[in-house]
Amino acid sequence: MKKKEKNVIIDKLAEQLKENANFYLADISELNAENTTALRRKCFEKEVKLTVVKNTLLQKALEKNGFAETAIYEVLKGATAIMFAAGAANIPAKVIKEFREKNDKPILKAAYVQESLYIGDGTLDDLVNIRSREELIGEVITLLQSPAKKLVSTLQSAGGTLAGICKTLESRAAA
Repeated sequence: MKKKEKNVIIDKLAEQLKENANFYLADISELNAENTTALRRKCFEKEVKLTVVKNTLLQKALEKNGFAETAIYEVLKGATAIMFAAGAANIPAKVIKEFREKNDKPILKAAYVQESLYIGDGTLDDLVNIRSREELIGEVITLLQSPAKKLVSTLQSAGGTLAGICKTLESRAAA
């Protein structure tokens, strides 16, 4: 590959890294053609972009973007595939976990999700359970609404109780 072609690939990777704040690095080596196609199909269905990259070109693209997490450079050995998610940050982790129910690969090398670096395959379960920003906002709104709902409910039931007491007193007074 000529230097000009390498620079084009580095620029393209750097642009993808800039557009996608979350990315996963996985080892998909030793997957046969059928399994690789199945993995790519699953990624396509979940709107995850899967690209096999050369480690040196990926490292240069990361450096070009000023990527400060140098620990990620240590996992750039062997075959590396990079996964970008269009939707929630944990979708690639779910794809990997689901695909591994029937296969030994892909193995998670590292992930950069929500400005945090996860190294190693042992972090896969943590990544699957990460909530999206929208889910967290929904939970906060629910928590904020809960006291107001309790107050309204209490006032409504207290109003009914007061009305009942007034009617009882009125009927006793009339009797």
